[in-house]
Parts: sequence; C-alpha cells; structure tokens
Amino acid sequence: MKQPTAICPSILAADFSELGKELDRISHADAIHIDIMDGHFVPNISFGPMLAYAVRKTTNTPLDIHLMVTEPEAVIMQLAPLKPEYITVHYESCVHLQRVVSAIRANGSKAGVALNPHTPIEGIKYLLADIDLILVMSVNPGYGGQQFISSMLTKIADVHQMIQGRNIRLQVDGGVTQDNVGRIVQAGADMIVAGSAIFTAEHANNYIDTMRKTTS
Repeated sequence: MKQPTAICPSILAADFSELGKELDRISHADAIHIDIMDGHFVPNISFGPMLAYAVRKTTNTPLDIHLMVTEPEAVIMQLAPLKPEYITVHYESCVHLQRVVSAIRANGSKAGVALNPHTPIEGIKYLLADIDLILVMSVNPGYGGQQFISSMLTKIADVHQMIQGRNIRLQVDGGVTQDNVGRIVQAGADMIVAGSAIFTAEHANNYIDTMRKTTS
C-alpha cells in the first residue's frame, strides 16, 4: 500500500542568518532535508554535521540527512549520537555500499541510497533488504535552484516498480515545485524534497500544504 506523501523542505535554500525563523516557516513539514556537501563529491560546500545538531535543538521535526560526500562513513559516525530519522548516502561514493548502509542502521537511523541522474538502478536491486529509502536525484547534485530533468519521471517509475511490496520510501530531490509534484508522485514517489520553491514562497507552510494536497 502506497504511503502518504511526505514533504521535506531542503534547508539548503533557507536564509541562515534567520535559521530559527526559517524553521518556523516550515513547521508543517514531514521532515527537514539537510544536504551535507564536501566540495569533492559535488563542487559545492554546504555545511557539516554541527548544523544538523543546531536544527535538532530548534525543532522536533524528523531529520532527513543527505550526504553528498566522498567518505560518508566518517560523517555517519559524527551523526550517530543525533540519530536522524534518515541518513542517505550516494551509490556513487560507496565502494562497499552494503557495509555503509548497515552501519547507518546499526547506529539507529534508517538507511537511504541516492542515485545521480545518470546512474542505473540495477546496482541496488541486491540491497533492497538493507535499505529504507531510495533517493532519485532529478538534478545533478551540488546546487539548489536547478530545473527538474524530465526523463527522471521514467526512472522514478522504474524504481517504484522495483521496490513494490517492500517498505522502502521513494524520494525525489531536484527542481520539484507545485507545478510538477503531481506527475512525480503519480510516477511513484512518496517523499518529496523541495528547497527553492518552498523557501522563496511568501508563505512557506501554505506552499507545503498545497504540495501535499496536490499529491493526495
């Protein structure tokens, strides 16, 4: 049975000079998406684990942490005491992916695997018993504000078909707005990450509510 759609604002698009107020603006969120970038796996540097700890002090909303780093194992250990709801690593950055997702679960979080737009889905089909979330990147990771890659709708549908019958969330991140979220959910996604679209809205919580209604 398909789970209700979860809306996860990405705070990469937030105003960090007013972080507490920005978190209040997204109080209707199902989870807060935190993009940790190292400047190696992706060209941009965002922030480190300490920001996740700061967010946790400000809100009880579940944390959904996306590691865009070349050595995720070290960051996972730094996040372990925080016990985020989800920690997602990139398929492309892990030589021993099963070991990494097992470490995430052993430290009390749910394990996710992200796939860049060009990455085939077949590489994770033997790990479905070990993961709780698959993240389909619908832009090339590293920057906010990019346009959704339309061919990812087919990839989302393919992942949805692959995981049917399993308790695995299907998340999509990149260029998601009120205008395309309906098609994305129709293709099979049940967790939606949106950054710029939410935080540039005059009333961010209303934008979240509208996205949720669009997909119900």
